[in-house]
Amino acid sequence: SHGLLGLGLVASIWLQLRYGLGPVRALRDAVARVRSGETGLLPADQPRELQPLADEVNALIRQNAAGLDHARRHLANLAHGLKTPLATLSLRLARDDAPAETRALVAQLDARIAHHLRRARSAAATTGQRARTNVAEVAADLIDAVVRVHADRALRFEADIEPSHIAAIDRQDLDELLGNLLDNAARHAGSLVRLSARTDGTMLDLAVEDDGPGMTEEQVTLALRPGARLDESGIGYGLGLSIVHELAELYGGTLRLGRSQALGGLLAGITLPRRP
Repeated sequence: SHGLLGLGLVASIWLQLRYGLGPVRALRDAVARVRSGETGLLPADQPRELQPLADEVNALIRQNAAGLDHARRHLANLAHGLKTPLATLSLRLARDDAPAETRALVAQLDARIAHHLRRARSAAATTGQRARTNVAEVAADLIDAVVRVHADRALRFEADIEPSHIAAIDRQDLDELLGNLLDNAARHAGSLVRLSARTDGTMLDLAVEDDGPGMTEEQVTLALRPGARLDESGIGYGLGLSIVHELAELYGGTLRLGRSQALGGLLAGITLPRRP
């Protein structure tokens, strides 16, 4: 009888703990949803004992968001304050026929400033790993823009992206990544550019292909070399691929270049972390 009583007490304590800690587990799951970007704040309606904790966490989330917004506004002001004088200086040097070395130094300074501003912006955007962007929506907007830019050519664009594809990346950075790849493809394509996406475990694999001349193996090697200046290499892809390479790495992704088996031109692929 004593054994049965003991078992009963243990079972009673277990049940009390299980059901008593239910609200704590629910709060833990809510915090996980905030961290993953599914929701912005914890639910306001909490048990009385947990309400103060939820209120403090929500206050911290709001404070963090305000701080990030403030930092990004300062970065935008800094970028404008630096880029405008540099652009003016570059135009003036060109007008005055300044030595090529001087103009190259200004271009290098401009590229370095842009690089570090992108890093700072991406670091701010991904704090807490809550960034999430619908890839199909961004791709549709960018394709419309590229079509208008190249309206004088009979280019055709194909997009194969599921509406459910969500990348763990800030929208502005995805705009810059895909915008550079689509613009490069459009400038070198004969008539067709194709954008596709597929999931690969926790990563999202995006590919931009064209039916242009593509790149040789030597050019691909040069393009992927750390610190490569593609605008000075004669490849004709400007700084676009360098920007894509840098931003993809900031988010833990990669850039790959090769020959498109389907279209014959360049295949530029990036992997990015995805959100379910």
